[in-house]
Amino acid sequence: MRAFCVFLVCNLVLGLVRAGDGNYSLTKNFYKKVCPRAERLIRDITWKKTQADPALGAKLIRLQFHDCFLRGCDASVLLDTVGNTTAEKDAGPNRSLLGFDVIDEIKTQVEKLCPNTVSCADILALTARDSVSFQYKKDLWDVYTGRRDGVVSLASEVNSNIPPPSSNFTSLKQLFASKGLNDVDLVVLSGAHTLGVAHCGAFSRRLFNFTGEGDVDPSLDPTYAAALRAKCPNPPNPSTTVEMDPQSSLSFDNHYYNILRQKEGLFVSDAALLTDASSAKLVEHLATKKDHTFFAYFAKSMKKMAAIGVLTGEAGQIRKQCRVVNA
Repeated sequence: MRAFCVFLVCNLVLGLVRAGDGNYSLTKNFYKKVCPRAERLIRDITWKKTQADPALGAKLIRLQFHDCFLRGCDASVLLDTVGNTTAEKDAGPNRSLLGFDVIDEIKTQVEKLCPNTVSCADILALTARDSVSFQYKKDLWDVYTGRRDGVVSLASEVNSNIPPPSSNFTSLKQLFASKGLNDVDLVVLSGAHTLGVAHCGAFSRRLFNFTGEGDVDPSLDPTYAAALRAKCPNPPNPSTTVEMDPQSSLSFDNHYYNILRQKEGLFVSDAALLTDASSAKLVEHLATKKDHTFFAYFAKSMKKMAAIGVLTGEAGQIRKQCRVVNA
């Protein structure tokens, strides 16, 4: 999901996340004085949209992941391609991203309320939280705000920063470390796969040609593999999708870790969490505890991820429209 030279998170207990050049910070309620109704407006629209589309949480949290892992959390993933410069959203791994229209609508309403004040990057962070939290009618994690928007978006940088579903544990660990995230964050943030669906092409090789000899990935439960083969014949239909967390893909909970224990993780990158002793131990812990244990872990890791490479102070800009940089 871009290697950064520096990733610094400090004073979380005091509610302060240093970012940018160190002279500014992300804080809770950043807009309290300059646009006090902004976060409430964003939440209200997001909840209304999520009620109409229960799958919205999966779409928006994935959008935030793909944004933060490339150039940091600067809303660069929202920018459209301009001329001969292909933007991030048009790179292969990002072509299935959804939720841009929701961000556009919210930005339009926020601009009417407080022009040139609230960044697209903060809107994305808030909507991801709010859409996932709608199920419980309360905030599942705090969002620290004060981000500014980037002005560069390059499709050529996507493949080296977004982990493919075929990633093993070592490559995942290295990529997460390059973002300032540790092994615990890797396991916990993977729990977002409790939401949403995946296209068959993302895991087809596990079912039909795992080692190049027409075999099935032996780390996948045989019964589950057979069911997937029935849904996703070879070659895969690009329009066919399956739940990443069977029977629970619309519910944000710890069920993902239970399916991992049953060898029903959909991607190689999911199964990879069981190939490391410490990672497997955390999977077991999160699977056997109540949902609130997972929520507590997830809140901490989301705060860290949402602070990757953020622009603050005078860096970047506050885009008037999330799809284009200001003229």
